[in-house]
Amino acid sequence: MKLEGSCRCGAVRFSLNSPTPYPFMRCYCSICRKSAGAGGYAINLGGDAASLEVRGGEAVATWRAPVEDPDHPGRTCPGPSRRHFCTRCGSALWAEDPAYPDLVHPFASAIDTPLPEPPERVHIMLDFKAPWVRVPDGPGEVHFARYPEESLEDWHRRHGLLDP
Repeated sequence: MKLEGSCRCGAVRFSLNSPTPYPFMRCYCSICRKSAGAGGYAINLGGDAASLEVRGGEAVATWRAPVEDPDHPGRTCPGPSRRHFCTRCGSALWAEDPAYPDLVHPFASAIDTPLPEPPERVHIMLDFKAPWVRVPDGPGEVHFARYPEESLEDWHRRHGLLDP
């Protein structure tokens, strides 16, 4: 599926192809919650990094969220994941990780293309959610304290939703 996205002020517009366009996974980690999460979580989609086209790239900046330094417990260092945002309005746009160079993860909140409604929602990193956030429970709501074993692609495949 071809996705079109933009920041709030319109300085940045982007497009990419996504075989996994269903916005099903809500991440409650402090990085997602504080950098892009209006509801106490952020939703990332999966996309083909080679297809990413950006207009207004001069207004895009990158932030590397700090993570605990494995060589120095209690200290942090910039993590490998890069989060891109608009320097003019602050809108979160997409994230990428050099460990997965073929992938880019646009934030669903930046996508202008109407996204399909997912058949279930997966709530991850619940060990880190803000105390004021109520996580929906019941049919179609799946919970994980940390990361699930299933990837974005595997989830789409299991539901028969993988876009060729």
